[in-house]
Amino acid sequence: MYPYHNKIKQRIKNDELESYYFCDHYPRIGECLVLVFKTEPISRPIRPHRYHEYLQLLKHIEIKGTEEFKRERFEKFNNR
Repeated sequence: MYPYHNKIKQRIKNDELESYYFCDHYPRIGECLVLVFKTEPISRPIRPHRYHEYLQLLKHIEIKGTEEFKRERFEKFNNR
């Protein structure tokens, strides 16, 4: 079994995360948080029931991008 979430969290800690965004219609998944990494595999989708784990990690990381959009979505999903 592939330790999907453990590997992703390790990549975040290793500073490989480039950006992230929330997606309403990810192929074969639907709503998810998409983490975009600098190395392969580039994108990793996270389903809503796991948001709480990742929002805690992302809270402490400064990432380039549309900060206003990220802040809005972050607050929306953090308050669920």
